Amino acid sequence: MSKLPAALQNLSLPVIGSPLFIISNPKLVIEQCKAGVVGSMPALNARPAELLDEWLAEITETLAAYNKANPDKPAAPFAINQIVHKSNDRLEHDMQVCAKYKVPIIITSLGAREDVNQAVHAWGGIVLHDIINNKFAHKAIEKGADGLIAVAAGAGGHAGVKSPFALIQEIRQWFDGPVALSGSIASGDAVLAAQAMGADFGYIGSAFIATHEARASDAYKQAIVDGNSDDIVYSNLFTGVHGNYLAPSIRAAGMDPDNLPESDPSKMNFGGDAKKAWKDIWGCGQGIGAINAVTSTAELVGKLRREYEAARARLKL
Repeated sequence: MSKLPAALQNLSLPVIGSPLFIISNPKLVIEQCKAGVVGSMPALNARPAELLDEWLAEITETLAAYNKANPDKPAAPFAINQIVHKSNDRLEHDMQVCAKYKVPIIITSLGAREDVNQAVHAWGGIVLHDIINNKFAHKAIEKGADGLIAVAAGAGGHAGVKSPFALIQEIRQWFDGPVALSGSIASGDAVLAAQAMGADFGYIGSAFIATHEARASDAYKQAIVDGNSDDIVYSNLFTGVHGNYLAPSIRAAGMDPDNLPESDPSKMNFGGDAKKAWKDIWGCGQGIGAINAVTSTAELVGKLRREYEAARARLKL
């Protein structure tokens, strides 16, 4: 068994909802946590920056009230994603706001930084860092991250190319802390499979886009319901980092998804231009074939839980 920090020990389902750029919002995060899974959102979703304070107040106050009313079934903790790449000129401000609310989990992306990890530990939080290979995993832990998010092939948004089997087995040869697996996980069966190969949690993003609470257009949500893995395109054009996107949205923007140019990685961008690109071009993982309807977050988590328990029963676990 992995060594899990207290914040991750009592989830009703071993799932972390991944932070969805533009799409995640307090309403979605709150419903994820109330359903018993870790809810998360990127700090950069709060625009202007001052909005982050309001959003964290809403999340913490709502979940505190929920926990007071439901002492026997408290909500799961929430997480805030911080892009620690140098292009994020809001990082210092957003970290100060997270410190004010003692955010329990910080998810860091695009670089591992000791100062960020130390700041989170100072207020009693934990850091999960997302990685796409074993080399980056080593760097993250060496710089003080508490756990890893293994972003394997097929994950939505920025994704790696490693098989989840290869990535997890390499990490587990040396690391016994918390590991979440990302990459085409959209069913309870897949969550159990992630645990079977050595991960502690399934890291689910695209399935939550097709929920009522998600801040995505109806067309985006329906494209996920209608689509499958054949509709996913892997490209670095939109932000400078390779990621997976829905082909119909690329066609709607007047481009050929089968003939996209390469972007210059040195011009990586997560500011206003990137927001526009992500709004028009829809990030999505390969696991969407399991998503058959737009539902509430509570209904989705309930479905995942039933599938998870049914899979355990089939295997007599």
